[in-house]
Amino acid sequence: MANFDPVDEQLAYIEKGSAEIIRESELRTKLEKSRATGKPLRIKLGMDPTAPDLHLGHTVVLRKLKHFQDLGHTVIFLIGDFTGMIGDPTGRSVTRPPLSREQIEQNAETYKAQVFKILDAEKTVIDFNRRWFAKFTADDFIRLAAKYTVSQMLEREDFHKRFVEEKPIAVHELLYPLAQGYDSVALEADVELGGTDQKFNLLVGRELQRAYGQEPQVVLTTPILEGWRSGEEKMSKSLDNAIGIHEPPLEMYGKVMAVSDEKMWRYYELLTDVQAPEIEKMKAEVHPMTAKKELAYRMVADFHSADAAAKAGEDWAKQFQKDEVPEDVNHVSVKFEDIVNIALSEVVFDYKDGSVFLSGGNYKGIRLDRLLVRCGLAASTSEASRKIKEGAVIIGNNVNRQPYFLVKELPYTVPVKLGKKVRMANIVK
Repeated sequence: MANFDPVDEQLAYIEKGSAEIIRESELRTKLEKSRATGKPLRIKLGMDPTAPDLHLGHTVVLRKLKHFQDLGHTVIFLIGDFTGMIGDPTGRSVTRPPLSREQIEQNAETYKAQVFKILDAEKTVIDFNRRWFAKFTADDFIRLAAKYTVSQMLEREDFHKRFVEEKPIAVHELLYPLAQGYDSVALEADVELGGTDQKFNLLVGRELQRAYGQEPQVVLTTPILEGWRSGEEKMSKSLDNAIGIHEPPLEMYGKVMAVSDEKMWRYYELLTDVQAPEIEKMKAEVHPMTAKKELAYRMVADFHSADAAAKAGEDWAKQFQKDEVPEDVNHVSVKFEDIVNIALSEVVFDYKDGSVFLSGGNYKGIRLDRLLVRCGLAASTSEASRKIKEGAVIIGNNVNRQPYFLVKELPYTVPVKLGKKVRMANIVK
């Protein structure tokens, strides 16, 4: 019989980084029963293998699953090899194209390897929902569909919006919440985890468990992690703002260092086990740059190794904080006349902290979009301008969202970074 921590201690650990628990009183009751009987709770997290790689946004809820595992409960990582062929309609304004069986199987294999970067492989149950849905008959699907109404489905924001805007809703999309909900019935889940955008699907699971005579699961949602670029969009590969857990150490380190100071503390809360009081202490006592380097080190160490994290920190400093650069960075010579900003070149300006104001020096204006093209970092000035506005361009040690930057003397050498690519720009007369 397992020994569990006191319920209040378990709840405090579980609540850190959680967005909502439905209902907390039910979770307390389940934990009390588990502690009294020595029987662990069954904690479910499902993910559809619709993309081959996981990113840090996915790890927010994976870390919460690990917390339950640390507390001694049974965690089930469910790979939706059946539901993935439907395609989760969450957040979609149009019908998602179904993936092939081959694509699903390939992605599922990579998921199994990646989740063990966080979860204990020996203590994690890996399951596939095709295990029960492959046995479903037409009669079974009819009985499942009878458990929910169309009006209930249209309460879902995604469906309601598309219905009002007269955009198509495919019938198979209406089956998705039912299929995900039935997973909880098949697994007899006590708790199901998911992002806040999954709340509707998770609640369907509660209702279906009641309909099938089971005690309803507790729903625990975690916040959606914003991407590393400027803005509030969620982390997503399609938005080009994701940090993949298999990315090279230096690339991962650099993206974390490009996160805004304000967003950095949210990353600490959701991606580390640093407790809230310690985070508040760091905010008051630690310089943001030092705190961000520590965060970047933690992320690389978590998914690669401590040695890789230390090396990435050294290489990043060489690129952006010292006069040195790694040997494999390309040097590009660019003529000032090809990138001069005529509107600024004759005006007296200074540049500090991203703002421009009058000063006593004669500074030369550099068109950043043209520099990116000359360095081979962008195919056109329009593409370069878009990347600049997104906050994707780093000049020296700073993200530059201005269409230009200023230098005082020529020649001038500065590292320029866009995404994975770095160039050492030598600006000459």
